[in-house]
Amino acid sequence: MRFKRVRTVGWLIAAALPIAACGAALAQDEFAAVLRGRPNMVHGEQLFATCAACHGADGAGVSDGIVPAIAGQHYRVLAGELLDYRHDKRWDIRMEHHADDHNLGDAQDVADVAGYISSLKPARTGGVGDGESVSYGARVYARSCASCHGATAEGDDRARYPRLAGQHYEYLLRQMHDAVEGRRPNFPQDHIRLLKHFQREEFMGVADYLSRLNP
Repeated sequence: MRFKRVRTVGWLIAAALPIAACGAALAQDEFAAVLRGRPNMVHGEQLFATCAACHGADGAGVSDGIVPAIAGQHYRVLAGELLDYRHDKRWDIRMEHHADDHNLGDAQDVADVAGYISSLKPARTGGVGDGESVSYGARVYARSCASCHGATAEGDDRARYPRLAGQHYEYLLRQMHDAVEGRRPNFPQDHIRLLKHFQREEFMGVADYLSRLNP
């Protein structure tokens, strides 16, 4: 029985691989289509009205970290994350719903709303940690994270590295733990390997340091 069960699971995994590969290809094709388009800011603002219900009219999210700050995030990062939600490469039941093709009908819609959000002025958030490990977090960030996300955590649009400066402490903390624990399928593997070596103080220190930076 044990052999049969293992063999059945193996067949299921093998059968799922072509489906996953197909989904990844569709996401890549749609992302390329987004980049070929030119954002319509007027339409993007109209689409953002749905986003504002959770993220706020200024795109600043909420301080408890349940909803991230998105105002001024890089265009390619925003578009890529929306498409990852659409194609099951990132999980959140609310975002999966709002990013599906019933709400964002095509690549142009994604381009429009991502373009509008990226044009918003980043707002300083109130979601910070207790301050006890900020200095340590700054050193860990400089050593382990700045080479990709930038010296001031400004990110990089072309490389699709998100801006982290000023993001909510609780949100940052949760995303790092989600990545390590397998709840962020789209998280880069090299980042996951790095975070797996973090101790509790490193997670808390980096998140607190980033949350206090001027976005």
